[in-house]
Amino acid sequence: MAIRQTGFTRASALGPIARIVEEGGGSISRVFQDVDLPFALLENPDVPVPLKEQFRVLQRAAREVGDAHFGAQLGRHVRIKNLSAFGLWVSRAHDLYDAIDRSRRGLNIFLQTATVLELRETDTGARWSIEFLDPASEGRYQNELLGLGYLIDVVRCFAGRAWRPRLIRTTTSDRAATGYLEQLYGANVSTGQRVSAIDFDRGLLWAPNMLHGTYSLPLPQELGSEPVVPASSDDPEAVAAVTMLALLERQPRAAWVADKLGMTKRSMQRRLCEEGVTFSQLVDDVLKTRAQELVSESTKPITEIGLELGYADTAHFSRAFKRWTGMSPRAFRKMRT
Repeated sequence: MAIRQTGFTRASALGPIARIVEEGGGSISRVFQDVDLPFALLENPDVPVPLKEQFRVLQRAAREVGDAHFGAQLGRHVRIKNLSAFGLWVSRAHDLYDAIDRSRRGLNIFLQTATVLELRETDTGARWSIEFLDPASEGRYQNELLGLGYLIDVVRCFAGRAWRPRLIRTTTSDRAATGYLEQLYGANVSTGQRVSAIDFDRGLLWAPNMLHGTYSLPLPQELGSEPVVPASSDDPEAVAAVTMLALLERQPRAAWVADKLGMTKRSMQRRLCEEGVTFSQLVDDVLKTRAQELVSESTKPITEIGLELGYADTAHFSRAFKRWTGMSPRAFRKMRT
């Protein structure tokens, strides 16, 4: 059995969740408020998010619209090409086998950790499965249904938009859900499986790309310098990522960051101490990085940037910025333009 591990994903993996919730008569702002996540996350798709928090968002959205299989509903609308540069790289593979291989090689590095994609072949069939190793249970089933949506969309880049799997395998034990899921997916559904998967004809593995052009560049060069998806074993990197997430709406608080990582404040501080760093130091590093990005890459007024990062006034922000860079925010912006 695979070892359970804390995972991270990018906010883009939620797909068009705001639109689907609103169309279902719900309030996406209420969903984010209830799970205590910044609503601005929806406008920052490349920001890393703890995988368990994505699970919780999907579960809360399912309750909001009254759909026990909301992940499948959302999964009908997701597109692999919208998953940052990783999604483009996968969707523009030469053939389906290449796309599945790209997904396997790049997923845990560039998009989502604690997730296993596995392809199994027989003489005539192929089975592509997705399994989440994060120990969180709330909302896991919703995320599995969403994941199936992405697998199906990858195949459709090569088989056409009208394509349907031969069989969809789900982990739900609710056999009564079969009819509803078959209606949503337009394919046969088997419940009670160990992992979620789609079955299809093996010959499709060599189908050429029908919907997009192809990429031939090496993986690292194509993906560029997107925010890093933290490794499960790197505590400082994980804390820094959640601190950046907090900055979308508030000054980072140690208790909030620890809770999003599934640990107590004391445990988080102890683990950081073992790595030779403090929470305050990480916050300062994250503020420095974010401040430089906003000053050099946006046209927002310096005062607005300072307030966004939690500084009481421009003077306090300018002093901190000069400590980080040796120059004022305005001088830094002028140098970068």
